[in-house]
Amino acid sequence: MRVKSQYLFVIAVVVVLVLAFSIGTIVSRAGKGKAEAKTTGAGALPTVQAVLTPEATHEYAVAIRGRTEAARSVVVRSETAGVVAATPAVEGSFVRKGTVLCRLNVDARQATLDQARANMRSRQLQQKASADLAAKGYRSQTQVLQDQANLDAASATVRQAELGVEQMSIRAPFDGVFDKRDAEVGAYLAPGQPCGTMIELNPLLIVGDLPETETSKVKIGSSASAQLTSGETLTGKVRYAAREADAQTRTYRIEITTANPQMTRSGLSAAVRINSGSGPAHLVPLSTLVLDASGRQGVRYVLADDKVAFAPVKVLEETPQGIWVTGLKGPVRVITVGQSYVAEGQKVRVAAAR
Repeated sequence: MRVKSQYLFVIAVVVVLVLAFSIGTIVSRAGKGKAEAKTTGAGALPTVQAVLTPEATHEYAVAIRGRTEAARSVVVRSETAGVVAATPAVEGSFVRKGTVLCRLNVDARQATLDQARANMRSRQLQQKASADLAAKGYRSQTQVLQDQANLDAASATVRQAELGVEQMSIRAPFDGVFDKRDAEVGAYLAPGQPCGTMIELNPLLIVGDLPETETSKVKIGSSASAQLTSGETLTGKVRYAAREADAQTRTYRIEITTANPQMTRSGLSAAVRINSGSGPAHLVPLSTLVLDASGRQGVRYVLADDKVAFAPVKVLEETPQGIWVTGLKGPVRVITVGQSYVAEGQKVRVAAAR
């Protein structure tokens, strides 16, 4: 059966009206929900977690990279010419002051010494005889003085010959390690040529470069410690701090002296901490550090009226428990969660840190 056009028109109008009513209801409800959500969000305060951090006294320290260094390093050289006859000191061994490192052939020097001693004994007898004769009136005082002068000259000649023989033995100038031998048996050494190198390791030096910003914090005599790459920990005191900066790095050389009975090697890298007094500080979690709008590093904390504040801080030391910082005063409620999503002056709801 064919439907009349009038009926189709009525049906279409009814359908349009129903759709329009349905869409209006949906839109109205959605707008009301958004308005309610907006009203609810505007009235709620952001929640942060904070922990009360007390002020404590903490030792200040300057941390730099350094290395161990021998207190003295000397190239021991020959004072005379000769052929090396023996090298009794073992390379790399600890030797006492006066130990022979290289011995040269004495050659005719021993004969020269023996002749000088014989001549001195003759002069001694002659001087004694002159003194006895002068006492009896048979020798003038002038002759006695001449014989005494001859004896003195003979004694000087003996001393010179003894030095010549002694110089054939090249000895250690101090207690230390005979680190390197430069001459072997059979080698000819001219005056000034090296026998080997001696280094002094006890005491040991720990040296480093101090930045310009830290120079005022380090004094002569300040205590210091060094953690070596070998695992050892050495303690000592600052003995030297340069007054003139390195032209290239603009840093200042610093030297720390420490006892080294175990003969720790020279040249080991070290993490050095130099004590520079003590003062107020706070221990806070590393994660609390943030940057403000000016790019300053600091922490955000909550005031008594639950408003957010920012304090720039300086890191003193990093430990497994957290970081020690300066810049805060007294007990502070430091924000530990949510610090990156609030701003200075904003009021917040504070929950205890978990």
